[in-house]
Amino acid sequence: MPPLSLLSEDEKLFQSTVLAFARERIAPLARSMDEAAALDKSLLADLFEIGLMGIEIPEQRAGQGGAFFDSILAVEALAQVDPSVAVVVDVQNTLVNNAFLRWGTDEQQALYLPRLAAGAVGSYALSEAGSGSDAFALQTRAEPRDGGYALTGRKLWISNAAEAELFLLFATIDPQAGHRGVTAFVVERGDEGFRVGRKEDKLGIRASSTCELILDGVFVPPARILGEAGKGYKVAIETLNEGRIGIAAQMLGLAQGAFDHALAYVRQRRQFGRPISEFQAVQFELAEMATQIEAARLLVYEAARLREAGEPFLERAAMAKLFASEMAVRVAAQAVDLFGGVGFTKDYPVEKLYRDAKIGTIYEGTSNMQRQTIAKGLLGR
Repeated sequence: MPPLSLLSEDEKLFQSTVLAFARERIAPLARSMDEAAALDKSLLADLFEIGLMGIEIPEQRAGQGGAFFDSILAVEALAQVDPSVAVVVDVQNTLVNNAFLRWGTDEQQALYLPRLAAGAVGSYALSEAGSGSDAFALQTRAEPRDGGYALTGRKLWISNAAEAELFLLFATIDPQAGHRGVTAFVVERGDEGFRVGRKEDKLGIRASSTCELILDGVFVPPARILGEAGKGYKVAIETLNEGRIGIAAQMLGLAQGAFDHALAYVRQRRQFGRPISEFQAVQFELAEMATQIEAARLLVYEAARLREAGEPFLERAAMAKLFASEMAVRVAAQAVDLFGGVGFTKDYPVEKLYRDAKIGTIYEGTSNMQRQTIAKGLLGR
């Protein structure tokens, strides 16, 4: 758990409450959800019931009226138990809800935020087959038609897609304009010409759905443009900058969970007549793991505090995401090693956490993209 000085009493209470919920409600389902590659529907209802899907949504919009930092603490706590559930909550709060809070008109906020707080899962649809790190090389078109736009194209690797009712979807109104043609649209699951396609069969975070989206002339009226036409790149960039802190928190929580399992196990596992925790080599491994986790925590919390204070946070967010994701892979691998042979089996949770960790270095900006962002900031000073 984090040093007491990093959190206020209210923040400590909030995070401990979320962690207790995760251990009681999510832990018994984690294995079965991983095997089924699906989120338990009753668990999703519970996430809405206790307010974790609308943390920053104002109370007058049926949300919790919390802060960005609360979302980060919730994601970290959930990821200690199941990173799949953590990313469902993360996408909802740091990407979808935040985009509506920052860019939505009063009418859009009044229409969509209560739904997102009360039961509608949101999804953030940017990536395409040729548009990953090169995020704005979009091929999905939005063509003017009958007082609105007709959207045609295909999105890939879209988180929360299997459960989502609302999709914040990016398309270009002018391919020749490059990023200045990108526009953010609100698409609903029931829209004619829209469907959720194939679900990916993934290495890790399997309970978190990742699907393709297929759009065949989906009509969207101007009232469902988030921000302005041609300004979708600003919506995407600013939202993803915040989302990186959420992924860093997810990886931080994952590493803490793997470490906690390993710490308990080395006290129980005996070799050569004594617990392996008494061997200096094991103690040194634990010390290294704990140090890396605390370093990541400081980076993640600082980035979140800067964002909340309205201070520049881009470099810190990239540093937090880079370090926390790379660290989580190392710590989860060390945890498997400390378990020995049984760590490679599905009888213990570290095997799952090891698989879950790898995505952290890839999604919402690969490690190399984070390095590029950090370097640009340093050289631009």
